[in-house]
This record gives sequence, C-alpha cells and structure tokens, in this order.
Amino acid sequence: MKQRIVTAIIAASVFLPIVIYGGWPFLVLTYILATVGLFELIRMKKMSLFSFSSIVSFLVLWLFLYPYEHMINIWILIIGLFLLLIYTVISKNAFTFDDVGFMIASLLYVGVGFYSFFHVREAGLSYIFYALFLIWATDSGAYFIGRALGKRKLWEHISPNKTVEGAVGGILCALFVVSVYEWLSPFAPSFPMLLIATVILSVFGQLGDLVESAFKRHYGVKDSGAILPGHGGILDRFDSLLFILPILYLFYLIV
Repeated sequence: MKQRIVTAIIAASVFLPIVIYGGWPFLVLTYILATVGLFELIRMKKMSLFSFSSIVSFLVLWLFLYPYEHMINIWILIIGLFLLLIYTVISKNAFTFDDVGFMIASLLYVGVGFYSFFHVREAGLSYIFYALFLIWATDSGAYFIGRALGKRKLWEHISPNKTVEGAVGGILCALFVVSVYEWLSPFAPSFPMLLIATVILSVFGQLGDLVESAFKRHYGVKDSGAILPGHGGILDRFDSLLFILPILYLFYLIV
C-alpha cells in the first residue's frame, strides 16, 4: 500500500501540471503514454518489438496521434493496414492474418483512446477533469459499495471481485461527484444531458476495465506492465479512460 501511495503522489505531481498546462507538453505526454500502451500490448502477445510489424505499428501510431486536419490520420491507419497485410505475404505467413487483426485492433484501442485524450484536453480543462473525476468516482464507488453490499457477481470469469451492486454504486457515485463538480465549476451546456452522458460514460468506463482484465486473463499476465510500481502498467491505469474519452469527444463535437 505504501508503494502504491508513493507512486500515485509522484505520478500525480508529474501528470497534473502537464494536464493543466496543455499544449505541446500535453501532446508529448500523450505520445509517451500511447507508445508505452502499445508496447504493453505487443509484449503481452509475445511479439518481437523489433520486427517489421511492430516497427510499422509504432510508426503508424505516432503519425496517427498527430492532430491533423481533414482526417489524414484515418488514411495513415489504412496505409498501415496495407503494409501489415503485405508483410503476411513477405513473411510467408510467419506473420499471420490474425496477427494483422491484433495489431490493427491494438492501434485503434490505444490510438483512438489517446487521440481523444489530447482533443478532449484541447476542448477545455473542464472536460478532462470531468473525465478524471468521473472515472475516479466510478472506480471508488464500485470498489467500496461492492465490498460492502456486493453479492451478485458481475463477470466472475473475467474479474471475480466485481459485483452488480458495485457497478450500480459506481454509477451513482459518478452522478453525485459530477453534480458537485458542475455546481462548483459549471461547464456543461445542459445539466440533464450531463447526467445522461455520465451514466453512459460510467458504464463504458467499467466495461473498459473489464476489457483490460479480459486481455490480461487471455494472455496470462497479472498486469499489463510494471512502469508504475504498485499500479502496474499504463493500460492498467488508463483502461477506463481509453473507453470513455472517444465517447466524450464525440459528445463534445455533437453538443
């Protein structure tokens, strides 16, 4: 527990000032986090980091993350797909179609999540703090209410400790914390829409956590990485955010 607290304090002291400042330092932070996230996925799959497919995937990720105009990054992803498909031929199927699917899914999972991370911050500091408070409240509420009242297992084979009662408690806690945040620092154009978005995002945040648990269980690892002592890897800490940030960014564009 002491190690977790120390790591959290050090990480927050680095992370929060960059989030608040925004701009190019935040873009650099986004690149670093996304790169480590893709590295963790490739390592879980036990693929070589120095293979042609991994090098192409990292290059595609870095090009994809840049805030282009006119959706150029989508074409970068498509070109990356073609290169990976061509590599199945060059490697005589040592690199398979299934491997291509894994790489593209990993690029979309990490790339779209962290691409949205940067753009939600560019939309305004209030939005990124909304996302952080929402996930913190959801996770805390699900944990404590699940421990106190949880009886029915949510997805026992993926995450044995999560319960239906905890999941509902996480949503309720998120609604409470977000309501207080909106009262103290109004930013949403419509309070009812904010509450609806919070329920949707809280559900997706918990699903993102379960997806990461499913990854780790499938590949037989306890944590996605060890870059954060006591907390695991980047994907262990950002699993929920990677699911909610694209939806939050979409909400922002629509509203």
